[in-house]
Formats: sequence, C-alpha cells, structure tokens
Amino acid sequence: MAVKRKLGRSSDHRMAMLRAMVTFLLENGRIETTVTRAKEVKSMAEKIITTAKRGDLHSKRQVFSFVTKETVAKKVFDDIAPKYADKNGGYARIVRTGPRKGDAAEMAIIELI
Repeated sequence: MAVKRKLGRSSDHRMAMLRAMVTFLLENGRIETTVTRAKEVKSMAEKIITTAKRGDLHSKRQVFSFVTKETVAKKVFDDIAPKYADKNGGYARIVRTGPRKGDAAEMAIIELI
C-alpha cells in the first residue's frame, strides 16, 4: 500500500488542490511546484491518463468526475490518451530546479513527456 503525503492540509483541501494541479498539468503540459507536490501530482495524472486509455463509458465518467474543466477532460481523451496508447506508464517527468528563493523549499518542474 502506497503512503499518501498529507502536504499540511485537510483531506478536502488536499484533494481540491491536487485536482486543480492535475487539471492544470493536463491542460498546459507542465507546471512548476514543490517536489513533494510534484510527486503526488505525477501519480494522480498518470492514473487519469491510464484510465482514459481504456476509452469506455465508465472511464469517461471517472475522468470527468476528477478533472475540473470539461475541455481538459475532452483533451485527455482526444489528444493525450492516444499519444500514450503504446506506453505502459511513465507519462510524466519531474525535473528538480533547486531551492525556492523565499523559503528554500525544493522546487521541481513536472511535465508530460
């Protein structure tokens, strides 16, 4: 069983934040955030893409219930999932960029490959 990071937030706040970050990643292809958040976002984004690769009605309902923008959910099925049809995981990459200036938190860029 994988241990989920709490990220210093209540479960509702954490889930809302991660849903928004996954949606933004799928919409733009890359985001800059802290390393621990990037690891959680990568895990969730890869699960969404894997679900979208099935392409049936149940997977569409699952993706539409998680992704916060309808246009992004449509993009997942039309553009992103077919792109990774022959690949079994590893759809995103985390690149560490060094400490943040204000609080020295370790920053990273997460991007779709």
